[in-house]
Amino acid sequence: MSISFRDGQLRVRFSGVTDIGRVRDHNEDNLLIPDAMPLAVVSDGMGGHASGEVASSIAVQTIDEYYRRTADDPPITWPFRVPQLHVERDRMSVAIKLANTRIYQTGRGDPNKKGMGCTVDAVFFAQGRFYIGHVGDSRVYRIRRGQISQLTEDHSLLNDYRRMKEMSGEEVENFPHKNVVVRALGLSEQVYVDVLVDEYQRDDLFLLCSDGLSGMLDDETIMQASTRFASIDTAATTLVKLANDAGGNDNITALLVRIEG
Repeated sequence: MSISFRDGQLRVRFSGVTDIGRVRDHNEDNLLIPDAMPLAVVSDGMGGHASGEVASSIAVQTIDEYYRRTADDPPITWPFRVPQLHVERDRMSVAIKLANTRIYQTGRGDPNKKGMGCTVDAVFFAQGRFYIGHVGDSRVYRIRRGQISQLTEDHSLLNDYRRMKEMSGEEVENFPHKNVVVRALGLSEQVYVDVLVDEYQRDDLFLLCSDGLSGMLDDETIMQASTRFASIDTAATTLVKLANDAGGNDNITALLVRIEG
């Protein structure tokens, strides 16, 4: 069931689903469907032996807890008058860096979890803006007026190669290290967090997803499935089904957020 929160004159509605897929024996993805504030999180774990599941669970729980703990904090403007958007940008970055620290320390303290990590995408909505925190190759898309845009940039070896040289579709398809992530939570003491801030509009639709979805479906299929139904519950379920029908090679998570009047 979806849940919504009022932000000014609009409502922000959330719905999501995660699935083990057709190949993996357990699900290392985790997601946060909010119950207290308009915050969504998707995290894709890595590390094997259930360690990835632990890492992604820590990421989701830590970000949620940090936002709850800081929900009533007044804006810190003294001795400077800092715009609220700067405060929220820093809040997102700190939440994810705290998650990184907890995952890294957990991995160091338990030999069975050494080297575990995860990707993360978190989106918070406030005062007509959205704040995206991003590390890894999970993605955030926005669908607006019939156009789909990938708002995040994959922190992957494939994407690094594509930036260094022009690659054909066949080269991209046959790239041998598609799943290698070059930035993730838990791999080192420090992590750089991409934070994107922009204004949202009525009828915008956001999709947070793990690469088990984006790696199986092209952008057009994602857009059509996301917008075909009046219910975003049905849309999220359909996206996961389509990824499974395409092979379900990895865990699959789809979290949709719609801006409503």
